Amino acid sequence: MATKPPTGDPIQDAPQVTPPKHAAAGLPAIGHTLRIAQEQMGLARTARTLLKVNQKDGFDCPGCAWPEGDKRHTAEFCENGAKAVAEEATLRRVTPEFFAAHPLADLATRSGYWLGQQGRITQPMYLPEGGDRYEAISWERAFSVIAEELTALGSPDEALFYTSGRTSNEAAFLFQLFAREFGTNNLPDCSNMCHESSGSALTETIGIGKGSVSLEDLHQADLIIVAGQNPGTNHPRMLSALEKAKTAGAKIISVNPLPEAGMERFKNPQTPLGMLRGTALNDLFLQIRIGGDQALFRLLNKLVIETEGATDEAFIREHTHGYEDLAAAAKEADWDETLTATGLTRPEIERALAMILASKRTIVCWAMGLTQHKHAVATIREVVNLLLLRGNIGRPGAGVCPVRGHSNVQGDRTMGIFERPAPAFLDALDKEFGITSPRDHGYDVVRSIQAMRDGRAKVLFAMGGNFVGATPDTEVTEAAIRRTALTVHVSTKLNRSHAVTGRRALILPTLGRTDKDVQASGRQFVTVEDSMGMVHASRGNLAPASPHLLSEPAIVARTARAVLGPASATPWEDFERDYGAVRDRIARVVPGFEDFNARAARPEGFRLPHAPRDERRFPTRTGKANFTAAPVEYPQVPPGRLLLQTLRSHDQYNTTIYGLDDRYRGITGGRRIVMVNPADAAELGLADGSYTDLVSEWRDGVERRAPGFRVVHYPTARGCAAAYYPETNVLVPLDSTADTSNTPASKSVVVRFEPA
Repeated sequence: MATKPPTGDPIQDAPQVTPPKHAAAGLPAIGHTLRIAQEQMGLARTARTLLKVNQKDGFDCPGCAWPEGDKRHTAEFCENGAKAVAEEATLRRVTPEFFAAHPLADLATRSGYWLGQQGRITQPMYLPEGGDRYEAISWERAFSVIAEELTALGSPDEALFYTSGRTSNEAAFLFQLFAREFGTNNLPDCSNMCHESSGSALTETIGIGKGSVSLEDLHQADLIIVAGQNPGTNHPRMLSALEKAKTAGAKIISVNPLPEAGMERFKNPQTPLGMLRGTALNDLFLQIRIGGDQALFRLLNKLVIETEGATDEAFIREHTHGYEDLAAAAKEADWDETLTATGLTRPEIERALAMILASKRTIVCWAMGLTQHKHAVATIREVVNLLLLRGNIGRPGAGVCPVRGHSNVQGDRTMGIFERPAPAFLDALDKEFGITSPRDHGYDVVRSIQAMRDGRAKVLFAMGGNFVGATPDTEVTEAAIRRTALTVHVSTKLNRSHAVTGRRALILPTLGRTDKDVQASGRQFVTVEDSMGMVHASRGNLAPASPHLLSEPAIVARTARAVLGPASATPWEDFERDYGAVRDRIARVVPGFEDFNARAARPEGFRLPHAPRDERRFPTRTGKANFTAAPVEYPQVPPGRLLLQTLRSHDQYNTTIYGLDDRYRGITGGRRIVMVNPADAAELGLADGSYTDLVSEWRDGVERRAPGFRVVHYPTARGCAAAYYPETNVLVPLDSTADTSNTPASKSVVVRFEPA
C-alpha cells in the first residue's frame, strides 16, 4: 500500500558513513526499487506501471536517454528509472488545499526532497501580485494572464522560453514554433548546462553535434573508454551494454576522479549468475585529477603519432583536415606537465596507450565530467582527435558516445529548441508556416539569467524542469528571477522553482509520461529521441492524476492561441486535437523525419541519419573531419585549496531527489557532505565527521558560501573534492563557463574550507 508524504523536512547534514561499495546493482537494487515503488504507487500499480517501462507498446522512461535494443527484457528498467517512474505515477496529490496550507514563504524553506515527495499537482495554480500563496485558477484565466504579460512586453526578446529535456518531440516543436512566431529565439534549455560542450565540439570536428555510435557498436567494440561519467548511478542500463561488450572480449578504461562501484563490478539483476558474482568491468582505472583530461588525451595523441604504423594514414588523407597542426601541437606535449595535470603515473598512461594501440575499434563515452569545465570543448575535441588518428569514426564498433541524461534532451534540440538555430532550419520553418522567424541569436541559460538580472528579460516560461535548482550561482539566479514580471512553470510535481517567482506566477499541471493522453481525435502518443539517435513512440497507460491536467502540446497550443490571437494562421487547435498533424509538419521541416507518422508507428521506431557514421561524410566547414590543436589547459589551484566537482547521489536524478542515501558511496541519511581525500584532509586539518563551510574563489572576489557540510574522508583524486548539487550550485559563479559552449563550469570550482 502506498504511503503518505513526509510532513516534516528530514535532517540532511548528519548522515551515517560507511566504506564505499565495490559493486553495483544486484539484490540491493531490486529491494530498493520495490520499496520506493511500493511507497509511491502501491503493489498493484507498481506491477501495472513498471512492466510498461521502455516496452514497444509502453512509455519511454523519463529517467535517462539510454537506448533500448530490439529485444526487450520484461523488466526493461533500472533502479533509478523505477524511482523516476514511481515519483511520476505516485498516488500522492498536491491539491489547492495544500497550497492554502503552505504559503510561499513556507515552500521557500523546504528542501527539494520534501517538495518532490508531496505528489502530483492537480490544478492550475496562480500567485497574484502581492499574494502570499498560490490559489486555484481556471485554465482560461491562466492563459489570459500569460497573454497579458507577453503582449505588454516592449520586445519579444524580453521573454524567455526554457525547455526541459523531458519534453516530447511534438511539444518541443510546437514550443519553438510559438516562440519564433511570437518573435524571439530566446529558447534556453537544459542542454546548455550539460552537453552543450559536446555539441559545440562535435559540430566543429565531425559536422553533427550528436554521438556516432549505436548500441550494437558498443557490443562490437574492442576498447571502450568511459571518461567523466558514472554509469552505475546516472545511466545504470549502460552497465548491461558494457557487460555484453566485456563478454565479447572488449577492454574498458575508466577515467574518473572518483572510483565508482558500477565500473568496478556490475551485478546484473536480470541473471542469477549476475546477481551472485557479477562482472568486473574496469580493465584500467585512471584516477585523474579534475580537469586533467585534455592533457591526458593530448599526450596519448602524441604517443600514437610517434608510434610507427599506429595512425590510419588512408583515413587521415581522405577524410580529415588539419592533421599537420595537431601533429605540431602534440609534439610539444610534455610528460612532466601531463603527470602534474592528471595526477597519473607514467606506467598508467603507457598501459592506456598499449590498450589503445591494440584496439581496432574504439569508442569513447563521456558525460558531465568532461563537459563542465572552462576548457571542456577543447577537451572533447582532443577526444575526437584520438579517434580520428586511428580511423575510429564511421566504422562498426567505433565512434563518439556523449551519454545524455534527460530522456529527450537530444530530441528537443533536433526539434529546434536552440537559441542559435541554423538558417536552413528557420527557412524551412518559415516556408511551412508562412511566418518570419527572427534571425538574431537568442539567450542560452547563462545569458537568460544575466538578462533577468539586468532587467532585459521580464517573463520566464519553463516547459518542465527545475530552472532554479539546475542553474549556477543560486543567490544571483534567484534574485534575477524575482525581478521578473511573470514566471510560468509547466510541471507535474513541485520543486524549488515554484517557490522562487516573479511578481506573478503560474503553475500549469501537465500529463506525465505514464499518463494516458486522450484528445478530441482519440488516444495520442508522443515521440522521443534517445542518446543514439533512435526515435520511437511513448504511450502512457495510467489514468491522469487529475481531470484538470492538460498535455504539454495542449498547453502550448492554447497559450499560442491566447497570445497570438486570430492573426496567427497556424492551426493550433488542430495540433492539440491530433498530434499526428504536428508530426506531419515536423516531417516537412526537420531533415530525417520524412514520413514521420508511418515510421513512428513501427514498434521499434527508426534511426535518424548520421552522415559521419553512415557514409563517412563530414558536413563541416571544410567538408572533412577536422583535427584541432587548442592549447592544453588544466585548473590551477592555489595552496590550501581544493578543486570541487558537483555531482549526483545515487538517490537523485538531475535536481530530483528521491531519497537521502548514496548507497554505493556509503552515505546514508544525508546530503550536505563533502568528500575529501584523507591525505588532503590531513594537510587541511579536516577531521572525518567534522563540519565545514565551503567557500568558492573566483576572479570577481565575491564570497559564495555553502555552509554546514560534513567532511567525509573518501578516496578521491588528490587535490580534489566532491559534493552534491543542487546544494553546491551556490558556489558556481554565473560567469564561470566553458569557452565556446558557455556551459557552467560546475566541475571546476576552487574552494577553501572554513569552520562551520
